[in-house]
Amino acid sequence: MNATVKVTDADRLGGLLARQRAAFLREGAPSLAQRRADLSKFRAAIIGHRKAIEDAINADFGHRSRHETAIMEVGGIAEGTKYLIRNLRKFMAPTRRHVALHMRMGNARVEYQPLGVVGVMSPWNYPVNLSLMPVVTAIAAGNRVMLKPSEFTPATNSLLAKMLGEIFPEDQFAIVTGDAAVGTAFSALPFDHLVFTGSTSVGRSVMKAASDNLVPVTLELGGKSPSIVASGHALDQAAASIAFGKLLNAGQTCIAPDYALVHESDVDSFVAAYDRKVASFYADGPTSEHYTCIINERHHARLQGLIADASAKGARIIEVGNRPGDASRRPNTLAPTVVLGVTDTMRIAHEEIFGPILPIFPYRDIGDAIAHVNVRPRPLALYYFGADDDDRRSVLSRTTSGNVTVNGTIMHIAQDDLPFGGVGPSGMGAYHGVEGFRTFSHAKGIYEQGRWNLANLLHAPFRQPIDAILNMMLR
Repeated sequence: MNATVKVTDADRLGGLLARQRAAFLREGAPSLAQRRADLSKFRAAIIGHRKAIEDAINADFGHRSRHETAIMEVGGIAEGTKYLIRNLRKFMAPTRRHVALHMRMGNARVEYQPLGVVGVMSPWNYPVNLSLMPVVTAIAAGNRVMLKPSEFTPATNSLLAKMLGEIFPEDQFAIVTGDAAVGTAFSALPFDHLVFTGSTSVGRSVMKAASDNLVPVTLELGGKSPSIVASGHALDQAAASIAFGKLLNAGQTCIAPDYALVHESDVDSFVAAYDRKVASFYADGPTSEHYTCIINERHHARLQGLIADASAKGARIIEVGNRPGDASRRPNTLAPTVVLGVTDTMRIAHEEIFGPILPIFPYRDIGDAIAHVNVRPRPLALYYFGADDDDRRSVLSRTTSGNVTVNGTIMHIAQDDLPFGGVGPSGMGAYHGVEGFRTFSHAKGIYEQGRWNLANLLHAPFRQPIDAILNMMLR
């Protein structure tokens, strides 16, 4: 059964949504056993198609590290789905709530029920993980799902449609393909919840479209995620971690370290350490089999434009790592680059980079670094390297970001029990963990009255003694 719907107008999208909603109302919330069975089939399909997923993403990128795809895409979804299967009984269980003393003959609880039909709009940079993690979480919560992936990854989209179309009927899960116009129509549908992962500018448009139908949204956006390297910290260790996070998927990661804040006395040493680590990670430089291409010419040109703008305004541009001959460089490949001397007049100081370019800003003391972060929009991630407890506490307490990894980068996303989400311009709401299950559930509060309750006592002949008790309670 083919789960792909090629859409030419909003009416057909609306028809698909209507079929899914009718099926949800007809069949009701799936049982724990049914949800676990669906998740297990999903996980088995992802693992069984690992090679095909690697091939499809490689085709969409021009060259994508198979190692990165295996870990970040296949491994990420397989582990995330396993986590949901193991914890689903606990997540679904009603939770008892406190009942006031004068109502103790009754009981209160919260039950979590599926919302209905969830829409998911996913980006191109991790076309399996960022598409399917919201999907499996919504399915775990008992919903039906419509997915609109990016048009930039057609090979991956086609594979996912075929693979998942063999598991789920269209009225439970469907992939909607199309360009930006289809995305606009999709975001305007009256879903029970809508998840969008992508840029802040597009996120604003999606939220506006959803607001016409009062559709609640989860926005996973991005921004300029800082890495703060404390004075005196082991620079080799910090450089290695930042190089890993910055160059994973050639920097095309929403939680990649966007820039580094390094103590002014350590900048030159840090650049040298970063150069060494990049060279050791990618022995063949940008042509290494483990180094990923930029997704397309437009994004490649945008990154080159950031470098050219910074250079023209006085920044120092340093290509780091090994440098094979240009003749062997792949199309749409950008060498790992460091930028020094960045000023506020440069685009690179304000725009999310989303590529293998690392601006480095010197700071005088930890308060100066914190101030640098706080005058900018709140980031999706923050990274801190340092052993001093006071400085670490200052950074964690005085900055606000979506999530934090201390003495490392990226790895908070792999902690399935932590919520993942941004704050302010970097996002709204969260998924992963129990927070993800609850994002896609309605928390229904239920109070069951006992035989005797406060309402009974408000009638004669109880009014006078109850009035006396109330007066005593309110003293």
